[in-house]
Amino acid sequence: MKKIITSLIALVACATLSAQLQPNFSSAPFEPSKAEAKAMTTLTDIPQNERVSVNYQGNVVYDHQSDMDLVIQLITPAGGWGKKYPCVVFIQGAAWYAQAVYSQVPNLMEFAKRGYVVASVQHRPSTTAKYPAQIQDIKTAVRFLRKNAARYGIDTNNLFVWGDSSGGNLSLLLTVTADQPQLDTEAYGTESVDVNACVAYYPVTDVLRMQEFERGNWDHISESSPTGTIFGGIKVMENPDIVKTLSPITYVSPERAAQTAPIMIVTGNSDRTVPFEQSVIMADKLEECGYDYKFYKIEGADHGSYEFWTDTLFDMVDAHFRAHMK
Repeated sequence: MKKIITSLIALVACATLSAQLQPNFSSAPFEPSKAEAKAMTTLTDIPQNERVSVNYQGNVVYDHQSDMDLVIQLITPAGGWGKKYPCVVFIQGAAWYAQAVYSQVPNLMEFAKRGYVVASVQHRPSTTAKYPAQIQDIKTAVRFLRKNAARYGIDTNNLFVWGDSSGGNLSLLLTVTADQPQLDTEAYGTESVDVNACVAYYPVTDVLRMQEFERGNWDHISESSPTGTIFGGIKVMENPDIVKTLSPITYVSPERAAQTAPIMIVTGNSDRTVPFEQSVIMADKLEECGYDYKFYKIEGADHGSYEFWTDTLFDMVDAHFRAHMK
């Protein structure tokens, strides 16, 4: 009993100290200190594009579906209270299964240092909910971010999407299906799902042609394949009208070109998971239909290999986003 009482006293003391340490900000303008040290160098006019520290807020719940909380890993530039930043919605690939939502947080912090709010979005895994739940979740997350832009310091005029593998598939789907109500929900009202630009790393673009280009031992067409699973365990090639709704290439047409955000596709030609040709056929379709797009082949790169997570590629992604800021 004595130990319990001692612990309670300690907790009360900690809570009291914590309350005392909480800042009490006034609404009046904050005047910088004029104190001078005997030996001090003053730095002024540091450029805004200088790398900055970041804040990380994990597991921000944006929706609850299929008996699970859907969360966002939110990374923001530090010290930006009252400022608005462009936002990158990132979709972690996982063959549409459960995503390792924390795995790219260290890399994504680089973009927060460059002055972006980065929102890594979780969607329902295919083993929990059938398609189109996954793209519906992504669209719901975009609307959530728009709805809560003031809270998270987001400039709603500048939203971008970026994903890899199945996340690249969903980033393309978000970009090319804004006018497809069957792939949407009514969550967060009339907030827009439009983005300024899209980046897709080694994406699945046409599920009906995955096996056609397969050079390894991957199964893309059986009931237990990733594509079969996302539709509830069906044989892919026997259900073309159903499964093609997961293919971004299905929604590409000359009529939609002008209203679609610019797209950047980056894929390695030694990809052993998603055939390189998936990006080739998508790029050719975008070219044929008059879309604004760029397609980069990384010579010798594999699926998710180091090249995609270097400063060279980050500079290219950053430049693509900045070229389409308002």
